[in-house]
Amino acid sequence: MFKYFVFILFFIPTALLAQNAIPQKGTVVDTSGQTDLIDIAKGLFHINQHKIRGQNDRRIYFSILPVSGSVPGGAGNALITSTTAGMYLGPRTTTNLSSVSFTPYWNFHGRFGLPLRSSIWLPDNTWNIQGDIRFLVYPQYTWGLGSSHSSDEKTLVDYRYVRFYQSALKRITPYFFAGFGYNLDYHSGIRSDDPNVDLKQYTNYQYGTTGSSLSSGITLNALYDTRNNSLNPLPGAYTNIVYRINPGFLGSNNTWHSLYVDVRKYISLNPARPKQQNTLAFWSYYWTVLGSNAPYLDLPSVGWDLYNRSGRGMDQNRYRGKSLIYLESEYRRDITDNGLFGFVVFANMNSVSGSGTLFTSWHPAAGTGLRIKFNKGSNTNIGIDYGFSKGYNAFILNLGEAF
Repeated sequence: MFKYFVFILFFIPTALLAQNAIPQKGTVVDTSGQTDLIDIAKGLFHINQHKIRGQNDRRIYFSILPVSGSVPGGAGNALITSTTAGMYLGPRTTTNLSSVSFTPYWNFHGRFGLPLRSSIWLPDNTWNIQGDIRFLVYPQYTWGLGSSHSSDEKTLVDYRYVRFYQSALKRITPYFFAGFGYNLDYHSGIRSDDPNVDLKQYTNYQYGTTGSSLSSGITLNALYDTRNNSLNPLPGAYTNIVYRINPGFLGSNNTWHSLYVDVRKYISLNPARPKQQNTLAFWSYYWTVLGSNAPYLDLPSVGWDLYNRSGRGMDQNRYRGKSLIYLESEYRRDITDNGLFGFVVFANMNSVSGSGTLFTSWHPAAGTGLRIKFNKGSNTNIGIDYGFSKGYNAFILNLGEAF
């Protein structure tokens, strides 16, 4: 009975797409009356604020957050600098907020990451250009497929990783986009830090567990998006479908396909006061590989969604399999009337195939977090979350919402 209940929950966001899916054209929350950290800094340093910070077209909003913290996957403490730029490339009433984020990290011991992600909306939303480029020296714990190993039976996998994802989607209807893309995943130097561990034997999986793996393929993309700000989504809906084909003639070690379906819904609980955050947010995705020879590090894994935001409260890569279902809900609320402080409460769960079948076992996590308005122009928050699950807990720091 429980698995059928969870199955219904998985499709709740899909059903909600039929309710209030299309917002008023040109609906943009006016945040000029709110307070952010930039306002506070200007007050502390007595910077002239006679000119009101408006929300004019084509303005760029930067948010920078240097911090020392831990990096998932065994890299230890690292210096992390998160920089996010939000910009409007056309009129606010007809163009979504474009975003570019750069979050390099370095742990002073040869482990580092250079991830650059972007979502560019051309004027009047005629095109959406998406990019994800990374170069990582990235150790990562793994537990094999499914739930075959307990939390303590992990092994550290060391490797170098190059990712190049690029796609272009053209507007078909006001909120529906379709297009093509190219995805490249190259893992090299794959090995366990423990010389006594044979990854192929440990994972019981023969593809991409030693040496290197290369997956090079084209994608067919479809996007339905009624939000106008991905950094802090307003009430609306989002569905992203990516079908990936990795043929041998493009350089892939093995031929395999994958399907990724991401569905989100945002419901305002106080639509009469749009400046005050009081929102329920739902997120679910289904990710599966088609075929039996996808490289191990390219298999669906919690925390390895397109923006690495899933599984708050779990160790990244804790659950990996040939198919994965993920569910998350979050309540978001302002604490202060000026929007400077807010809080969230969230819960998530996932199920993977591997040691069993999908729906056999569910892995829950939960947590809460504080929100601090960093830049009201782009409506960007600093998110400080605490998440926990069985055998694990962690603080997570981000610029922008988790989803």
